Amino acid sequence: MTSIYLAGPEVFLPGAVEMGRRKSALCAKYGFRGLYPLDAEFSGQESEGLSKQIFASNVGLIRACDAIIANLTPFRGPSADAGTVFEVGFAFGVGKPVFAFSNRIDPYLARVRCSHGPLVEKDGQFFARDGMSVENFGLSDNLMIDEAIRAQGREIVAQEVEELRLFTDLGAFEECLRQASRHFN
Repeated sequence: MTSIYLAGPEVFLPGAVEMGRRKSALCAKYGFRGLYPLDAEFSGQESEGLSKQIFASNVGLIRACDAIIANLTPFRGPSADAGTVFEVGFAFGVGKPVFAFSNRIDPYLARVRCSHGPLVEKDGQFFARDGMSVENFGLSDNLMIDEAIRAQGREIVAQEVEELRLFTDLGAFEECLRQASRHFN
C-alpha cells in the first residue's frame, strides 16, 4: 500500500493524536496508509534524548514513505511551521513527491505586513522595520517552498478557513489526497 507522511503543525494540537487518526482515516479512504509523526512511541527520556529520537523517527518515516502531504498553513507567525518546512525540503531532496496545502489564501507579503507592521516600499522592493527586504513574488510562503512544489508540477492547495479551524479543517488536505491518487494511479 502506498504510504504518505503527514507533515504539519497538527502535532501541536491538544487533540493531536485524534487529528492523526482523522487524517489517516482519510488516507485510507483514498487507498493510502498515512504515516503520522506521533504514531511512534518513545520511551520517557530527557528532552535532548527525546528530541533526537523524534528527529530520527520522522526522518526514517520520510525515507520510508512514498510521498508527503504537508500542511503549510502559517504557524506562530507569517510563515509555515519550521519543522514542516524542513520535512518538505528533505522529502524533495530525496526525490519524494510533495503535496502541500494551506488554510490561508493571503500571500506571504500580506502576512508579513500584518505581523510586522507597515512595510516601506522603495523601487518596487518592500522592507520591514528591521531594514531587511521582504519577498514579494505573490507566493504562499518563501520562494524555496513554493518552487519546490512547482518543480514537481504542483501548486500549494490553498483555501481560506475561519481562524478557529486553521489547523483542524481537512478540506485542502483531502484535495491533496485526490492529487496523490491521480499521481499514483
